[in-house]
Amino acid sequence: MSTKCESEKLAPQHKSAFFSFIKSLATFKGDLASLTAPPFLLSPQSIVEYSAYWAEHPSLFVAPASEPNPEKRALLVLKWFLSTLKQQHSNKDDNGKRKKMKPLNPFLGELFIGKWEDEAGTTNLVAEQVSHHPPVTACNIWNDKHGVRLQGHVAPKVYFSGTVHIDRKGYSLLHLDKYDEDYLITMPKIHVEGIMTGSLCPELSGTTYIRSSSGYTCQIDYICKGWVSGKRNSFVAKMFHDDRKNEPLYVAEGQWNGELSIKKCDTQEAVEKFDIDTIPRTPLQVAPLELQHPLESRRAWQHVANAINRGDIFAVGHEKTKIENEQRGMRKREKAEGREFPRRYFSKAKEDPVAERLAEGMKGETSMRGEMDGHHGVWVWDEKKYRGIQDNLRNGIKSPTRTRFDSGVGGILLDMKDE
Repeated sequence: MSTKCESEKLAPQHKSAFFSFIKSLATFKGDLASLTAPPFLLSPQSIVEYSAYWAEHPSLFVAPASEPNPEKRALLVLKWFLSTLKQQHSNKDDNGKRKKMKPLNPFLGELFIGKWEDEAGTTNLVAEQVSHHPPVTACNIWNDKHGVRLQGHVAPKVYFSGTVHIDRKGYSLLHLDKYDEDYLITMPKIHVEGIMTGSLCPELSGTTYIRSSSGYTCQIDYICKGWVSGKRNSFVAKMFHDDRKNEPLYVAEGQWNGELSIKKCDTQEAVEKFDIDTIPRTPLQVAPLELQHPLESRRAWQHVANAINRGDIFAVGHEKTKIENEQRGMRKREKAEGREFPRRYFSKAKEDPVAERLAEGMKGETSMRGEMDGHHGVWVWDEKKYRGIQDNLRNGIKSPTRTRFDSGVGGILLDMKDE
């Protein structure tokens, strides 16, 4: 598999706009997430959809629930986590075609709802954009058959320093009902290479952790390719018991977008070798557009996505501006009426005792507390809200299915009052 960031020529008609955009990156002050990218750089996918990458391999997601040994459970959690990295960070799709690397910025309240059905049973997903300034996406993924659930939120901070950097605050908690066990998970930083050529390649950097309430921790170091040697997208992960931090039990290493191996340290035995590409992904099922809630991502952005896919950059700008203007209008009305936009599935919390307890156990090794700092808050799944919506659906109180409010999201305030 190629590890190079292949060069790619920009279309002549896009060169001027692209280099103007690069100039604006270098001079822009603040969070780049608020900067508008040229339409030809936009992906038809919203960031809120990225939550789905956590569970594209449902069998790996639920596997720890069937392992009675806590050490092996922690290793299975690490394997699942590593399997999630490629699709959300790779610059190419399954057909080898280069992706457009600038996803759509979600609007406040944007939803993404779906499920996976396979031999692991039904695995459900609900993601919601709970904040726009700063941008925060919260998600809940669960499988009732195996008693596994993942809840978390991410608040990306985008800035320019020689290239584009993305620092992702926030965290996720994986819970296994059978063992009443929790895993605190943080996400790596990203920097984008190839900015000056238009051939964009993401690289992961820094260190992340998976810390279990059973006493096992995985430390994952992401290694960028050097000027002379090394491979892109490399990592080294060490798993140890918290009582013996200098005595790793297992080491996993390789490329997060390709081949990797897991070795048992005391015997130097190769426990497992696998290629991420050989692990089949289960397709995510989402409702048809006409049955989706107006806030659901693919329905709301459908006209923008269609314009992107047919290469109509003028229609992209036109449709995207409609949504942005509607959102500004909604915020002005809310401010004038002294109220806040209601979150549909999540609520803001003052604290997260489980995450804080696990983070405290790593004090002195990492600024885990910074992952929960006050600039974006703590967002948690609200089961009461979810059950209320499900009860309404069972009682025949359906979400509105209007075909379009100009861009797909206008009139939402009226709809939500009727629900």
